[in-house]
Amino acid sequence: MRIFVFMWQKMGAKIPANVKGLFLRIGVVLSILTCTRLLFFFYNYDSFSEVVWTDWLSGIWFDLVTISLLLMPFISFSLLPIKWQNNKWIRFIQALSFHIPLLAIIALNLLDTEYYNYTQKRSTADLFAIVSAGNDIGQLLSSFLRDFWFLLVFFVILFIANRWLYRKTNYSRWKSNSYTSSTKREIIYFFVLIPIFVLLGRGGTSHKPISPIDATLYTNPQNTALVLNSAFTFLKSYGKNDLEAKKYFSDAQLEKLYNPIQTTHPQNILPNKTNVMIIMLESFGNEWVGTFNDGETYTPFLDSLIKESWSFKYGISNGKKSIEAVPTIVASLPTWMDNPYISSAYGSNPISSLPNILKEEGYSTAFYHGATNGSMRFNSFTQFIGFDKYVGRFEYNNDAHFDKTWGILDEYFNPWTAKQLTKMKAPFMATLFTLSSHHPYYVPKYWRSKLKKGPQPICQSLHYGDISLQKFFEQAKKEPWYDNTLFVLVADHTPSTNSDFYSNRTQMYKIPIAFYHPSGKLPKRMENEIFQQLDIMPTVLDLVNVKTKYYAFGHSYFSKEQREALCYLEGTYYYFNQNYLLYFSNDKKTKLVDHTGKQLIPKDELKQQMKKAKAMEVRTKAIIQRYNRDLIQNKTRVE
Repeated sequence: MRIFVFMWQKMGAKIPANVKGLFLRIGVVLSILTCTRLLFFFYNYDSFSEVVWTDWLSGIWFDLVTISLLLMPFISFSLLPIKWQNNKWIRFIQALSFHIPLLAIIALNLLDTEYYNYTQKRSTADLFAIVSAGNDIGQLLSSFLRDFWFLLVFFVILFIANRWLYRKTNYSRWKSNSYTSSTKREIIYFFVLIPIFVLLGRGGTSHKPISPIDATLYTNPQNTALVLNSAFTFLKSYGKNDLEAKKYFSDAQLEKLYNPIQTTHPQNILPNKTNVMIIMLESFGNEWVGTFNDGETYTPFLDSLIKESWSFKYGISNGKKSIEAVPTIVASLPTWMDNPYISSAYGSNPISSLPNILKEEGYSTAFYHGATNGSMRFNSFTQFIGFDKYVGRFEYNNDAHFDKTWGILDEYFNPWTAKQLTKMKAPFMATLFTLSSHHPYYVPKYWRSKLKKGPQPICQSLHYGDISLQKFFEQAKKEPWYDNTLFVLVADHTPSTNSDFYSNRTQMYKIPIAFYHPSGKLPKRMENEIFQQLDIMPTVLDLVNVKTKYYAFGHSYFSKEQREALCYLEGTYYYFNQNYLLYFSNDKKTKLVDHTGKQLIPKDELKQQMKKAKAMEVRTKAIIQRYNRDLIQNKTRVE
């Protein structure tokens, strides 16, 4: 510490002691935030590619912006003339305005050290919406503390270090024996430095304050989470509108380029009034499914079912969270913003949905999810979009099968659901959302020695989920509705990964999607094409021969529309078309890669494939503009 005293005295003999103390404390904060960034990086090492030294400098820049925003009261008190700071109340308020924001920043950064594994983005204000959606947080708290106790230990260590360094950097310790500043000089420093910190908080002198999307200006989209910090993304998203109206094209141009109002194309492959059963598989990413992973599998039953089904080599999840999957799959309405659609400002907009459309055709509808009722607001949302009933843990009414975290274990809830479907009036449309293959990846003790182990805790949980899926079909085959039912199997999103390859943006959205009918009337083949979750609703409508107009951001496989997919994460849109993936951020294309290869770091072909990139950019802009406009103006349905 004496070395620092000597350096400060030599470097700034005429600088007031309180200013020296302020800059030292800012240095302490930067050091602590750098520690949390290093932990975040090493814990999620597989998720970042081509990290260079400028990424770390950019991270410091965003940390400085965050400090200027959240610690502005502390900065202001620290720059008051020294004689004023001798007041004990000012010192008390100064300490509070330092420790409370800093501990909040540390806590958010440490939280994302683990949570990033599931979302692949820094947390935003939508975390409040997810936490408040039902009572999931209370049930999950104990398991998180048990599994990630080391983060709590790290928090305590940083808290103690923070307290010690705060005392050691008190301005009284940095006074020069040869110089005592005047109150006049200290006031000048106050009025000079406060505007500088205000500019820092804005991120410079640009027209608009810096935002999370600007991280793409400093690094490639794969590494934006490393450059950002969680307090910054949380602060910048809190209380903000979810969407901003775009004006890439005139309304007339936009109508020609992209129109989500569509008409069905009945295929007459299956009988009219065919039942529809959609099974959403929690976290069944391609990385763990043998059909897509060179035979290394934790899902043998699903693999066998895919062989008997009509499936897609490039199935795409449009999001990274369960809460995003439900509206995407059953209403063809994605989350192309930071806040999940269900909890966004537009979540109450009237929309087209599969249950609503099929109810008009005489279908009864139900949504089965073994979680505690209220989880992620699925019970209220499914009722809002037209499901006749929501069936969850409370309706199952047997907590002997409760996993003490999420809900009823899949091995019990799945076959029970198959029996309950028999009670529904035919034809029916139902959805089963599984849950056991979700953190904390609990499986009953009597199964653990029988399940295949792998490099991640999720592996046994996925094998358990696969066995539970088999139990559903074993029971379903005994029920009278089975032979006249179209089954759709789709993962809600990809889980945490074990490899650099599946962490890449080219792979992190790829999931199994398959259509199965016991009659064998559907083709038993895998299409070498893109098929996104958004395409499920339009394709189902065509397969069950419904004639109607509807609103959707996906397209039926039987339409003439190009095969495409669009995903969004941390300010960057990822647009899949044919073999290519376009990165689009800050209103422009930034990268073009081949998503079909096995390269760990796909080559950027933006300059070599400029014509293709421009066409993909136009399409991406048109989709974004229409999505933002229609959600903002409440036009997400057929008038």
